[in-house]
Amino acid sequence: MHRPDAAEQRVLVLAPRGRDAEVTAGVVARHGARCDIVADFPALAAGIVAGAATAIVTDEALHGADLAPLHAWLAAQEPWSDFPFIVLLGRRIEPAGPPSTAMFASLGNVILLERPLSAATLGSATGAALRARHRQYQARAVLADREQVSQELAVLNATLESRVAERTRALAQANDRLTAEVIEREKAQQAMLQYQKMDSLGRLTGGVAHDFNNLLNVVQGSMELILATSTDAAVRRRAETAKAACERGARLTAQLLAFARNQTLNLRPLPVAALFDSVLQMARPLLGDAFEIVTGVAPRVAAVLADLSQMEMALLNLVINARDAMPGGGRIVLHASLPRPPAGLLPDSEPGAYVRIAVSDNGPGMSADIAARVFEPFFTTKAVGKGTGLGLSQVYGMARQSGGIARLESTPGQGTTVEMWLPASDGRETGETDAAEQGTPLDGLEVLVVEDDDFVRTCMADALATLGCQVAQAADGAAGLDALAGRRPGVLVTDYLMPGITGAELARKARERFAGLPIVVVTGYADMDAIRHAVGDVEILRKPFLIAELGAAVRKALRTVTAA
Repeated sequence: MHRPDAAEQRVLVLAPRGRDAEVTAGVVARHGARCDIVADFPALAAGIVAGAATAIVTDEALHGADLAPLHAWLAAQEPWSDFPFIVLLGRRIEPAGPPSTAMFASLGNVILLERPLSAATLGSATGAALRARHRQYQARAVLADREQVSQELAVLNATLESRVAERTRALAQANDRLTAEVIEREKAQQAMLQYQKMDSLGRLTGGVAHDFNNLLNVVQGSMELILATSTDAAVRRRAETAKAACERGARLTAQLLAFARNQTLNLRPLPVAALFDSVLQMARPLLGDAFEIVTGVAPRVAAVLADLSQMEMALLNLVINARDAMPGGGRIVLHASLPRPPAGLLPDSEPGAYVRIAVSDNGPGMSADIAARVFEPFFTTKAVGKGTGLGLSQVYGMARQSGGIARLESTPGQGTTVEMWLPASDGRETGETDAAEQGTPLDGLEVLVVEDDDFVRTCMADALATLGCQVAQAADGAAGLDALAGRRPGVLVTDYLMPGITGAELARKARERFAGLPIVVVTGYADMDAIRHAVGDVEILRKPFLIAELGAAVRKALRTVTAA
């Protein structure tokens, strides 16, 4: 069925004097019709030919106009069409003469309204014209359907064989469509099952990482206390080794939390050369002798603004993808440069604003339709069970979260290049904690530590005691509230995830009781934005942490409340 398009449903207005056109268009628009104002009669005629439902014209716009093109179009209208005009007449003392009558009659379907007239009258006339035109469109659709049916019947009746063949083809097409729909439904179900599996695995991973962070925090804190108190060289050497292992474990939990999507990126300057060296160390054992991997850093490339663990994971993913694309071996290149971004790719297209980090291979490449989909979640060219389809989508998401973009270029037979355009940095850290702050003494500061894990709570209490604090402990949120009922501490340090009363609820109730109380929330998760949304203006410390980081968080909480 031929449905009228937007142009065929509009009302054209030609009123060249004063504000007549704007006033008329406003009245029509209030009655729910789309209205276009035209400047002169040729524009009106062109608009009618292009498509319109009706036209509102003042009589002065018709006098002296060349009506021939419009007459030709009106005369050539299809049988279903009788285009309606609404002509607004100026007030006259005498009736219109024969020339005017003939002119109006030449337009065919004309509604004459004498001005001045009310908005209701104009709206009613416009509505009538639109309804009439809509019925004409319905007639057109009916005629078109009948014509189509007639043609189809003629074709079907031509020969019995053609009718049977057409019916057979129609059944085959319907069967093909049904088969395709079944296949697509199966694909959708498989994708949903994959998503549910990954979502469940993500929740499990996040929980394991949280518990592992607690264990790391105890071990790391204990090693720091040993290093701070022991003078035995052998003991200190073993403590240093254990502390280094804790740091490696912390990086592992950060990667697990990133997979679980429970992490906010910690953007900081990352020297590109050092970043490439770190990735090479991780990648070489995975590649073997059949692959050559080289790196290059162009002059003036210093650092990028990104998250270290996420960046390392992204580059390692790209290297592994390149390896998988070349089963027989090949060459993988990591290169960093400072070119001008392509137009429209990034907000700032000036050279030097972004570093282009590219991972290239000389493998078989891929077709344009596959290259267009590689960043889609769950899309993978690997065999079932060989890939999740999340690697490149994580690369793209990391680049976007970092303020840049990722894209892929590939040509069949000429290899593949994945680019990450990331904000450039001069490589200087912009830490918030200066030397004066780090050295601020905490002697005598009363600190209430609320933590449901006994080992973690004891470790935090010991660490704060070494900093000179007077520490009180509570085993859960309820015990913490009881402790707060007795007296106001100098600082409240609470775990975020606890049974019963969570750290968020404890922080809110503590602030209700003691306005402006400095609070440090300690968490094994890393979604700091979500924590601040739930708790409010507090200092957040991620597990595992060093004693110096705990002290800095307490000092910062004190400073923030004092400044407020």
